[in-house]
Amino acid sequence: MRSRSKWQQLATEAVHPLSRDLDTLSVADIIDVMLLDHRSVLTAVQRERAHIARAARVMAASVLAGGRLIFVGAGTSGRLGVLEAAELPPTFGIAPDKAQAIMAGGPGAVHRAKEGVEDDAQAGARAMRALRPRRRDTVVGISASGVTPFVHAAVSRARTARAHIVGITSNARSPLKQLADVTIVLRVGPEVVAGSTRLKAGTATKIALNMLTTAAMVRAGKTYGNLMVDVRSTSEKLRDRARRILGAIVGLDDDPADALLQRAAWNVKAAILMHQSGATRATALSRLRVEPRLRKHLRRR
Repeated sequence: MRSRSKWQQLATEAVHPLSRDLDTLSVADIIDVMLLDHRSVLTAVQRERAHIARAARVMAASVLAGGRLIFVGAGTSGRLGVLEAAELPPTFGIAPDKAQAIMAGGPGAVHRAKEGVEDDAQAGARAMRALRPRRRDTVVGISASGVTPFVHAAVSRARTARAHIVGITSNARSPLKQLADVTIVLRVGPEVVAGSTRLKAGTATKIALNMLTTAAMVRAGKTYGNLMVDVRSTSEKLRDRARRILGAIVGLDDDPADALLQRAAWNVKAAILMHQSGATRATALSRLRVEPRLRKHLRRR
């Protein structure tokens, strides 16, 4: 009998040969099957190394141009995008409006699944239109199946606005490839529970997103070496990290580091320039707006 299913041919919907009898296994054996299966995740990500690097360069250019990173997805893919957007500002000091996420079903769908919202293409287009994407923005469309109407419509709307597009999918035939400047195809194969893309596909997507955003932020000058010099010191833990970063770079002990950071309003980069050049906070911030990469300033000495 012929099937009209557009999902049947997707690798992520296939029945995994190692888990056909999953419900007959002990808990320990289920864990062993999953451990064995997840070994393929890093291989799938590694195959896309060149595309990930290219996409990271696109994202870095957006950050340096004052553009936004906009993540869009549904279900697990959407939640991973929300997580990425939420964690970039405190980690790398970018303004919250420069890292945004569109989730099918709205914010409520982050905490509780809303079935069917991924099929609403008009909602995807409306959500993207509300953000008024621009040429200097990068939109990351995330869809394990690669055929999610909400994501496709949102990305299509961003493409019309001439924003840069990065696609992340597990479907090599995804129509996202026709819209994206760079497409990352994470070929993870069948899931242990057929169709449950929160498993390998989700894990591979999270790894790829970590690489994308970290590489982009490093290239945009958000670290000095591997130190988080643009960290937002909004908690005691982060203020302690700021002191240690300052100490590692300019050699100050905790008390003088703390005093300098207070004068710099806890802006680590500004504090470093103030210490190294004797500049005022205002002057340091002005220099950083022109050239955000700290290493370039320190090389000029």
